[in-house]
Amino acid sequence: MKAMIIGAAGFVGPYLADAIQQDLLCEVVVTKLPHETIATTPNGNTLRAVNLDILNPIAIVELLREEKPDYIFHLAAQSSVSYSWKNPALTVDVNIKGALNLLGAIRQLKPGGYNPRVLLIGSGEEYGHIKPGSVPIREDCELDPGNIYAATKACQNMMATIYAHAYGLQLMMVRAFNHVGPRQADIFVVSDFCKQVVRIEKGLQEPVMRVGNLAAKRDFTDVRDVVHAYTRLIQFGVPGETYNVGSGHAIPIQEILDKIVAQSSAEISVETDPAKLRPVDVPIIEADTTKIFNATGWKPTIPLERTIADTLDYWRETL
Repeated sequence: MKAMIIGAAGFVGPYLADAIQQDLLCEVVVTKLPHETIATTPNGNTLRAVNLDILNPIAIVELLREEKPDYIFHLAAQSSVSYSWKNPALTVDVNIKGALNLLGAIRQLKPGGYNPRVLLIGSGEEYGHIKPGSVPIREDCELDPGNIYAATKACQNMMATIYAHAYGLQLMMVRAFNHVGPRQADIFVVSDFCKQVVRIEKGLQEPVMRVGNLAAKRDFTDVRDVVHAYTRLIQFGVPGETYNVGSGHAIPIQEILDKIVAQSSAEISVETDPAKLRPVDVPIIEADTTKIFNATGWKPTIPLERTIADTLDYWRETL
């Protein structure tokens, strides 16, 4: 058995590779862009990586024909909400056209007997502005994307649902809510806050935290829990179905900030940075995780305090 992670050079890929080897006990091959590098996984495993541009449909067909993975995890994405406002065209190309190229490649190879189980990663952002009484959010909640990134992920989900039913492809879809942890880029809120705290501790920054909207409520899950949800879903998920992956509990960004600052001995003040404010920000996003639990038995186990501690330690070692 073989698993392939498409777009493994980001935050989740190395963690997912470890989870695949632990949970699925199979060979792992990962893809990246030519300019990207993939370090060893958090568990110290070396990955076999091949170059792939998901905007090149011919290259995808050739790679799948050569490797024939039994499981495919589609992680390749432009995954920053803030950056999607700045570069919507790239976000559309990668998140919509790239996913469609993958689905088309599998459809092309299916007559020859190749029909892998595929997990496509979407986002809780797809739900957008939640109507009163709809929290926690179920998978059948009406989508109302509030930003460019969310709109592209909603489109990916709709296309994959259509392809699963129309062409008999084994496609499962995920709406992953905020996942955080060590190694995450500092364009994401928890990593950003942790990095700023460590810079203050080391005297690299004045003792002022620069923040965006602290009132928004988000559902945070440790990445090391999230990847085990993915390995469970690719085994036991139902083709054509979508599953929320989250903690099931939303907390204000202010509370996240307080928890991070509490784990530091530095004296820190807080200022709002207009550059960190989004043109539109959804007030609350919280997952209903009943469906994934019923299908796989998965639920998160790592408390937020440990995630924050590990992320702070990561920046303390890195800076």
